[in-house]
Amino acid sequence: MKAFFYRRAAAKLRSTTAPPVATMALVHSPVSPRRHLLNAASLEGKKPETPKPVLNFFSSRSLHSFQDNALMVSDAEPRAEDEEETDETMNEFLSRFVHKIRGKLVEVYPDCDKETIDAMLLVICRKVVSEMEKGGIDEMLDSVSKEQSLDLSQDLWKTIWQVSQAVLEDMRKEMRKEQMKRFLQSEDVKYMCHFASDIGIRGDMLRELRFKWAREQLEESEFYQSLDILREEIVQQETGAEEKGAAGADARGDDTKQKVVTLPQRRGKIKYKIYGLDLSSSKWEEVADRIHEAERYIAPEEPKEITGKCKMVTQKILNLKEEDDPSPLLAEWIELLRPAKIDWLALLDKLRDRNPGLYFKVAEIILDEETFDANCSDYTKLMDHYAKENRVEDAERILRKMTEKGIDPDVLTSTVLVHLYAKTNNLDRAKNAFEHLRSQGIKPDIGVYTSMIMAYVNGGEPKSGELLMREMEGRGIKPTKEIYMELLKAFAQRGHIDGSQKMFTSMNYAGFQPSLEMYALLLEAYGHVGDPDQAKSSFDEMRKQAGHKPDDRCTASVIAAYEKKNLLDKALALLLELEKEGFKPGIATYSVMVDWLAKLLLVDEAEQLLGKIGEGGSPPLKLQISLCDMYARAGLEKKALEALEIVENKKEMLTATNFERIIHGLLAGRLVQDAIRVHDQMQKEGFPSSETLKVAIMAAQAMPRAAYFQGPRSR
Repeated sequence: MKAFFYRRAAAKLRSTTAPPVATMALVHSPVSPRRHLLNAASLEGKKPETPKPVLNFFSSRSLHSFQDNALMVSDAEPRAEDEEETDETMNEFLSRFVHKIRGKLVEVYPDCDKETIDAMLLVICRKVVSEMEKGGIDEMLDSVSKEQSLDLSQDLWKTIWQVSQAVLEDMRKEMRKEQMKRFLQSEDVKYMCHFASDIGIRGDMLRELRFKWAREQLEESEFYQSLDILREEIVQQETGAEEKGAAGADARGDDTKQKVVTLPQRRGKIKYKIYGLDLSSSKWEEVADRIHEAERYIAPEEPKEITGKCKMVTQKILNLKEEDDPSPLLAEWIELLRPAKIDWLALLDKLRDRNPGLYFKVAEIILDEETFDANCSDYTKLMDHYAKENRVEDAERILRKMTEKGIDPDVLTSTVLVHLYAKTNNLDRAKNAFEHLRSQGIKPDIGVYTSMIMAYVNGGEPKSGELLMREMEGRGIKPTKEIYMELLKAFAQRGHIDGSQKMFTSMNYAGFQPSLEMYALLLEAYGHVGDPDQAKSSFDEMRKQAGHKPDDRCTASVIAAYEKKNLLDKALALLLELEKEGFKPGIATYSVMVDWLAKLLLVDEAEQLLGKIGEGGSPPLKLQISLCDMYARAGLEKKALEALEIVENKKEMLTATNFERIIHGLLAGRLVQDAIRVHDQMQKEGFPSSETLKVAIMAAQAMPRAAYFQGPRSR
């Protein structure tokens, strides 16, 4: 309680009295607030305003006694033996009252020094306490209207009444803040916050939900308290027992244990202390700044109530279409409401729920509004919304706009950029954002790690992603199954056996039971590089130890491994063994076999298997490439051109390897013009030609066609 006035002084003066230049002086200078106000006026090049006639507060009698009373300021503290009788509510009221009335005195009497102002305050406070001892603050104005005071003028009594009402309102808000603090720390709110955090709700959303839950509990508590008060009043009216009603009120006061924010309405001597008549120490200004900021965080201000014409303009803004220009209506809304930042945020919340397209447009406009006072968090939040919509260019535009304003990206900005670039497969920019995050000394969380690993995977650098995963493990962050599976898939598709085996083993050590998908990816890696021994060993382990039944995908990978080593007999033996166990090959297995037979130019056998594929569905594109190559090399021009037509219709799906195989097959079948046409399509798709292909095309154009006969022309 002792420092109550001091903790309010600097913040109040900065927000209500001092201009921007003077505000810096109030924060950093150890000079007293009275001198601050004079310095502030001189810094701005303005003279203090002269006192207004209507505010001629003091009578002539009191003005003559101010200098004498200046020596009595130190006597405002009560004697030590009376300290236990002081009233805390009264002390708080007087401390706040002194702060507010001091500003009025300084405004009316700018030429008076601090000692004189203190003396005026002492006279006012003593007179106010004297009137309160007679009958309460409510009767002060009435008593003055009936009889002119010899000490204080009627204008001053009116000012005292207004200031008193403002002080009581501030005390009521302060009590509500204290109640909010208590409910914010309640077990129910903590439990809900922990639950929300567990399901992925964090940051600003979690903070907003926390305040919402605490506010709901506060409103519920106030509702039940009002019911208790109503019940006591009814009981008192029905029974007429005033003593019982008073006892019930005392009991209720003991149960709630809350400080009642009302001025004591009583007669008799009031014991009090007047704090706040000395503000010369700079330490109280620093404490006031910290407490003021903490209170803003714990109990944020509420948006203004929108009524009348402003409500109509707000509705018009909400009803706008995405292609409309909201600037005129926003300008009118600003003029009517004079919004603070909390009002802008409330409007944006309504727009985001009702019209997401218009939300982005309005959010960008208000970033330049002085009343919004945009900071790094506001820019980052808008960038995050753009990132979730995959609007990379818009997010980067907001980033440029922020840097042009001189606002440096913070940790959250870098985190959003990592997620954005990883999601859009922009590996280089994702790396830059990730390194910027590290350079600020911030250790990434599992979300940032996951996004960056996915960026490496999608960018074709699974080894870098694995190193990042090892870094996670070194920091005690357990990688998710999703991270393991994506890395295993990336290694398998590129035929990296070592990486695939490491991921498979790491998942076992991490406690993930080997699934059929894990075995399928591992076998896919063996099939790419052509390691039939490892493929068969893992295939048997999957069947016999893990207990998974082989599917078409796993079997096709083992057959592909045999195909790389041209072990047709072992592949057929495996298929016969599986068929005895009830396995039926699918499109994937048949496609590998047809491709194998096509390379061996076993046309009849390939077409026989092709008929079985037709029963299960249409042949895949890879199989059409194999058929085109086989028919061309076998000299079956008509069938080769039919397969080529199917492939050319899906040329956007072909890779450089596919193009080269088709061209080499056409050249081998003496279809030179078709080969040159496909080569031109390959270049249009942006694939470079290998030296072998260039030499083959040049030789086909220069040498006789008979030199390229590599098989029978007809069957």
